[in-house]
Amino acid sequence: MSLKVSNVSKTFYSDREAKQVLYDVDFEVEPHEFICILGHSGCGKSTLLNLVSGFLQPDQGAITVNNSKITGPSKQRGVVFQEHALFPWYTVIENIAFGPSLQGVGKQKSLTIAEEYLKLVGLEDSRDYYPRQLSGGMQQRVGIARALANKPDILLMDEPFGALDILTRETMRKELLKIWMQLKTMVLFITHSVEEAVYLADRILVMKDGKVLTDERVMMERPREKSDEFKEVVSKLEDLLINEEVTL
Repeated sequence: MSLKVSNVSKTFYSDREAKQVLYDVDFEVEPHEFICILGHSGCGKSTLLNLVSGFLQPDQGAITVNNSKITGPSKQRGVVFQEHALFPWYTVIENIAFGPSLQGVGKQKSLTIAEEYLKLVGLEDSRDYYPRQLSGGMQQRVGIARALANKPDILLMDEPFGALDILTRETMRKELLKIWMQLKTMVLFITHSVEEAVYLADRILVMKDGKVLTDERVMMERPREKSDEFKEVVSKLEDLLINEEVTL
């Protein structure tokens, strides 16, 4: 499974103006890679993710998966948003089973699949709870399980931990990494946090004003604790952001 973003540009139009948000964005992602996209608010990160998901189409250029052009949403690409977007009238297990059932999988098989991913995120004891009965971190775990239940080749994550407190966010990073190391799904993960990007990613794409400034490979072995090597990589990336005048 390979992903290629080729010279992609995107402009949004309103009654008053045309605003270009992406300029000739070009990169490739290899199978099983974990990519973090780092940049300031309004730099085009979420627009890029929406293009890869198929929710939007580029004005110029193309995005392909295994050389096939993306023309719309697909179960091949799962999406996890900053807000969990769970159905409040469904229980945890019903939320996770929703995707497979929508694809025509029978009810019992859908529930079996849901049980598998519920166990993967460690929420077996919460299967019959409703979203309102869960903490923010638990809601996001359910969101991740729901996205994974469709068995996507690519997982797209738009600042999924941005609304969580620091301790919960660190816990969720570890949980996500544990899941990824087991499944090895290709991941594109948007973040404002340098430490989060260094902790998670194989590569970090730094964006500014709709362009990819640099593509940094993180060579550290996993798991990555806050060692001197970790701090050195974070410091190097922070220096790059300062030099490029990128404010997160």
